[in-house]
Amino acid sequence: MPNTNTNFWNTTKRPLVMLAPMEDVTDTAFRQLVLHNTHPGNLDVIFTEFTSTDGLCQPEGRKNVGQRLVVSETERELLREKGVKIVAQIWGNNPEKYYEAVKFIDQKYDFDGIDINMGCPVRNVVAHGSCSALIDNEPLAGEIIQATREATSLPVSVKTRIGLKKVDTERWMKFLFRQPLDGVILHGRIQKQMSEGQADWNEIAKASAIRNEVAPDLPLIGNGDVFSLDDIPGRCKNFKTDGVMIGRGIFRNPWMFMSPLSEVDIPMRLHTLLKHLQLYKAAWGNTRPFPILKRFFKIYISDFPGAAELRKELMETNGFEEARRVVERVEW
Repeated sequence: MPNTNTNFWNTTKRPLVMLAPMEDVTDTAFRQLVLHNTHPGNLDVIFTEFTSTDGLCQPEGRKNVGQRLVVSETERELLREKGVKIVAQIWGNNPEKYYEAVKFIDQKYDFDGIDINMGCPVRNVVAHGSCSALIDNEPLAGEIIQATREATSLPVSVKTRIGLKKVDTERWMKFLFRQPLDGVILHGRIQKQMSEGQADWNEIAKASAIRNEVAPDLPLIGNGDVFSLDDIPGRCKNFKTDGVMIGRGIFRNPWMFMSPLSEVDIPMRLHTLLKHLQLYKAAWGNTRPFPILKRFFKIYISDFPGAAELRKELMETNGFEEARRVVERVEW
């Protein structure tokens, strides 16, 4: 049965607001940056990057993929201060490795929940039968959920999509809602769409109606095309979800969890970039590639005179100090 002790799915206020797991984005450095800019009550749950169960089952692999599960002491303090829970998201296609990996996470780390990735649309991952591929493989999906449940007393959830090659909400949700889960997070696109087109929240509403029949107490979170806190009450009311998960919306506005949301002026943008450089360097040093940060330069350095030129200069940098010097030359 789903865990009911200290289970944030059961005890946290509604609507639940979550920040999605994103590859090369939601590491401990970026999560700290978001938490620094979060007003208590605006964000409830954050997720790690996707972590391979195969990798966690090998000594050498643990060194490589284990960094995805790092939660720094500073981040831990921020989580407590802001009242935010943190969930480890895992992926793979072997139930035995799920069991072993979750046991390892349980013993070594201190998370508030485990989330199974059944939604990543990346083609080479799907081709190996993982993530979104599990939408069309109910027997294996069920075995994975059961193995994860048996390995931990933490809450277990699934993040998924409304279909693989076609919309399949009814069949897939009826199956998932009968599994021993504590929560379901549903992205309103099929795998084939990747991030293209619009998320279909009508399908999320359909899933909510199915949930009400099959497992009325199971929380359902909607995901897809939510770009501000102002969107959340309407989404939850109109599409009958218990909350929302924000993914790419954080790229448009990394300050969205502030309250009240002040004007994002040039000094705030530059300070945020410098803070991210500092946090990333402190967390990873040279163990993670510096170019990963360049996607964030495009986010912070925009919408002000001279932004394009500054961004171009930053994109040509090759290290922390070089990037810092470029920013500090700007007159705030």
